[in-house]
Amino acid sequence: MKILIGTDAWLPQVNGVVKTLEQTIRELQRRGHAVRVISPDMFWTMPMPGYPEIRLARPRRKVLNAILDEFRPDHIHVATEGPIGWAMRRICIGTGRRFSTCYHTRFPEYVRERAPVPLGWMYALMRRFHAAGHGVMVATDTMERELSGQGFSRIMRWGRGVDLKAFTPAAQGRSDDRRPVFLSVGRLAPEKNLEAFLSLDLPGTKVVVGDGPSAAQLRNRYPDAVFLGTKTHAELPAIYANADVFVFSSLTDTFGLVLVEAMACGLPVAAFPAPGPLDVIGNSDAGIIGNDLRAAALSALDIDRRIPRRHAENFSWSQATDQFLANVAVIEGWADEPVRLAAE
Repeated sequence: MKILIGTDAWLPQVNGVVKTLEQTIRELQRRGHAVRVISPDMFWTMPMPGYPEIRLARPRRKVLNAILDEFRPDHIHVATEGPIGWAMRRICIGTGRRFSTCYHTRFPEYVRERAPVPLGWMYALMRRFHAAGHGVMVATDTMERELSGQGFSRIMRWGRGVDLKAFTPAAQGRSDDRRPVFLSVGRLAPEKNLEAFLSLDLPGTKVVVGDGPSAAQLRNRYPDAVFLGTKTHAELPAIYANADVFVFSSLTDTFGLVLVEAMACGLPVAAFPAPGPLDVIGNSDAGIIGNDLRAAALSALDIDRRIPRRHAENFSWSQATDQFLANVAVIEGWADEPVRLAAE
């Protein structure tokens, strides 16, 4: 099968959307499917206001049509709601092509962190975008319920995975930090709520991995924390394995791939009861979920590191790709019903 993916999030960006697409494409290609990506690097771009690390593309319809005519995809997946996503959406509608979308990012909540835009307005825009497709994929039960409550339809499940060979408790990392080590990994941006972690009165060392528009402000405000900047996929396992607790302060993530990466390295999690942790951690005993993040972080120190590792083994990219392909089959009329992951 030939699959065309249009995405505004792509390398060299480091985030959950890019990781998900990378791993899914790798698995699809391993199975013999041909995949082509339409991404910002193919067009003129400008930095996103307030977030220069993200480049916004100006896609040319002529180029998009030429790719469609040459590649002749069996399915089109529109991954994001940015300029490329909207351009692909318009072409699919205009040519009568069926396509899928995915709700990777809680844009209404992200925008609210930066500007006084009513949530209702942004959700109306998101509904309009996804309603034109023939299936909107979401990662968790919580997101399915939330979007259903916001009037979204044709919702399908597409889970996430983790590379259990790369992310392992056996990785060797830093040894000079004062113990215990409380770790956060992710984009340094307002919507990640990092100050809720960095302001906690905790023993030992707080370590932060990632970069973003809030980096300078957070470094200045919390000089006692260790900021490591962006790390590669190969460097992360050792950092996870060296820590004692993974602290996830975000209230807006739709899943949180870093949660399963941390658990795969034997790292217990402390998190707020928010989308992402509620579904990924659930009642697994692999972490502590509570409104008092400090208490959760301290309690997580007592969790046997074998428990999060065992829980992470429930997440695989192979299984998630099975689900993606099952959704495609339903959208294209090759099958009757989508399947759900056994772990759900």
